[in-house]
Formats: sequence, C-alpha cells, structure tokens
Amino acid sequence: MPSIDLTGKAAVVTGSGRGLGLAYAHALAAHGASVVVNDVDEAVAEAAVKSIAEAGGTAVAEVVPVGTTEAAERLVNRAVAEFGRLDVLVTNAGILRDKVLWKMTDDDFDAVIATHLKGTFTCARAAAVRMREQGEGGTLILVGSPAGQRGNFGQTNYAAAKAGIAAFARTWSMELGRANITVNAIVPVAATAMTETIPAFAPYVEAMRNGEPLPDFLRKGEGFGTPEDCAALVPFLASEAARGITGQAIGIGGDKVALWSHPQEIRTAYADGGWTPETLADAFTGSVGAELQTVGIPAPKLPEA
Repeated sequence: MPSIDLTGKAAVVTGSGRGLGLAYAHALAAHGASVVVNDVDEAVAEAAVKSIAEAGGTAVAEVVPVGTTEAAERLVNRAVAEFGRLDVLVTNAGILRDKVLWKMTDDDFDAVIATHLKGTFTCARAAAVRMREQGEGGTLILVGSPAGQRGNFGQTNYAAAKAGIAAFARTWSMELGRANITVNAIVPVAATAMTETIPAFAPYVEAMRNGEPLPDFLRKGEGFGTPEDCAALVPFLASEAARGITGQAIGIGGDKVALWSHPQEIRTAYADGGWTPETLADAFTGSVGAELQTVGIPAPKLPEA
C-alpha cells in the first residue's frame, strides 16, 4: 500500500472555510501539504487556519470571493509568497440560488455561474500558468456534483455549472498532459447545508449531529456520509500514487467510491441518404430511442418500516 506523502507541496483550496472545503484542506495538511484556505468571511477563514494549525498542519488564509481573474491571481500569488510554489488546486467554492426555470432571474443564474464555472476557470488558468512555469507538474481537482452529472430539479444554474466543470476536467487533462498536470473532477456526496434540505436525509443528518452513526443503507447504498468521508480522495489525487489518473469524474461519499462514465453514444441507427422527420418518427422508438435515459438524482431508497 503506497504512502501518501505531500510534504513540500503547496495547495490552494477555494471555499475552504467550512464544510467540504474545510475537510479537503484538513486532509491535504494532514498529509504534509501547506494550504491556502480561502473564504469570503475572514473570521471563518481564520478559524479554519487555526483548526489546521492545532491539528499539526500549516495553513494561511486568503479572504476573497472567487470568480474574477484578480481573485484567482491573489490565491496563486499567496501560495507562492508563503510557500514558494503551487502544486495543488482544489476548486471547491460555490453558492446556490435554486429556483425553477420560469422563476430564475438573471442575477440568480449569473451569480452561480460566476462563482462555480468562471471561478473554476479563472483559478485553474492561474494555477496552470504557475505550474507550467515551475515545470514540475501539478494537480487540479475540480469539484463537481451529481447535479452536473444527471441534472436536478430547481438547479438550472448549478447543474449547468457542474456539468461544465466535468467538461473542463476532460478538456484540460488533454491540454495540460504534456506538462504533467493531472486534472480530475470529483463528485462528492455528503451531509452539508445543501443536502440537509432534502426531506429524506434530514432526520439522519440531525441524528448524525447528535452523535449517532449513519446507517449502512446511506453510507453504502447511497454513498452518503460526512464531509470528512469525501476528503480522502483529494490527497490521493494530489499524490504520486494518482499520477496516471487524469480526465476522470470520480464520486465519493460515505463508504462508497465510484467512477462516473463519460457521455457517449449508446445506440445508433442509419438511413441510406440521411433521415427525414417521417423516417425518424417511424424508426426512433424501435431502434435508437428504444431505451431513453433517465434524468435527475434518484431519491434515496429508504428501508421499509
């Protein structure tokens, strides 16, 4: 079993003041990396840095909202100024503005896209420039979501951003391969401020907060657990043990880890000379469209009472 040692490496984790981002920052620091913690709330960011230091790790805070080129460059420059280099970027920062399509405003849409999608782009670009200058490779870990893989009711903006992030991982893995920079999307599922709003999960999240363990049907069947359950994937992907893994979407949660498939053709049909609307109508349901794909995040399969 390989040892995961990130000693001497420097990492930036966006949106790491609390929740999943904080778990990622702690996991990186616990394996030897020095970490730039990022949040929009200074008190939250400093508390995160303190908790990492108390656990024996090294971290500093950079308080800036992710999205702009200026913010991205501040984060990269802070890592270089404090630790002399940048080896790992985790793009975790995000916000929610959930509404159904006909009620979603331009501001709702733009805010989520700016933080999730543009924030991932600007931070990854700044990190890639620095990593290529260093000439020693690096790791980009882009945080996706099941909503980006399958869609989710009321999350036009969020699902679109997360789907784009998975596409970023595939594209950048090709562009940055020669520089020995790996790029992967992770798809975490954990008890967070977002998932606790799902009625089926709410009582179990509340019980977990009271010290009760999550049942196996959630931890294994649904791959649902704590933010800390998702954190191991980050130092693994940042390590030499994962140097050959790039362009992938990897899910983790509870006791479960999974590799997501890329979109691909699953059935084909052909018509000599091309198709007409009529021939499509005649052939579709019996051939290429015989088994349409499902959408949405499946509801948790709760045990029978």
